[in-house]
Amino acid sequence: MQLVDSHVHLPLLDTAGQGLEPILARAADAGVHHMLCVSVDLESYPGVAALARALPQVSASVGVHPNTDASAREPSVGELAREAGEAHIVALGETGLDYFRSEGDLEWQRERFRVHVRAAREVGKPLIIHCREAAADVIRLLREERAAEVGGVMHCFVDDWDTASAAMDLGFYISLSGIVTFKSASALQSVARRVPLERLLVETDAPWLAPVPHRGKQNEPAFVRHTAEFLARLRGEEVDALAQATTSNFLRLFALPEGKRLDV
Repeated sequence: MQLVDSHVHLPLLDTAGQGLEPILARAADAGVHHMLCVSVDLESYPGVAALARALPQVSASVGVHPNTDASAREPSVGELAREAGEAHIVALGETGLDYFRSEGDLEWQRERFRVHVRAAREVGKPLIIHCREAAADVIRLLREERAAEVGGVMHCFVDDWDTASAAMDLGFYISLSGIVTFKSASALQSVARRVPLERLLVETDAPWLAPVPHRGKQNEPAFVRHTAEFLARLRGEEVDALAQATTSNFLRLFALPEGKRLDV
């Protein structure tokens, strides 16, 4: 079995002083042969990029998370495009909108989102979208900014079928995290059954959202296998087929440079 963790935050994992080597070894043992390490701000981005340069099983993105405070250094289209020009940087983000954690006038968040979409279009690389209680505005801005020209992924998807369908119409994939394994996630499980296999990705969003049977513990890339196995049972599919499809989908969306490519 060959899996890809399409969204992880490796610098945020608590490694108990042992470094990433044990985490990467457990991932390989679980069949997870590649992972996309996702940027959340410009201050920590150099460390994310360094991991992607150093580790053949890691690629990276560049971007500023919508929850990063408005007082933080804002990215420009030019800066994002320049960083994304490197081969090991395969996406822009994570970006999007979050109306759950942020309050007040959120026009700064919407403008930050627009900047990422424009940079993605400039370099021709896909977007990683964070959406929380903001689905209507996320879809609206993606349409207004012509994000369909580059596509991307709706990361850690938790919204309804109409949102999933609208995103897929714009060329986006639907990525499911450990949340889908929770007993409380029946509505999301209904959506997960309907997503076409050719538009599905799996992720951990580690260090958060560990799937059953590790819920409540620190998440890590190896645990994406539990999400894949759960989804296969939920959808009535063979887990090997789901693993191969989600890996192929990842490779179709994100152009991995030489030295990081996987055979499927």
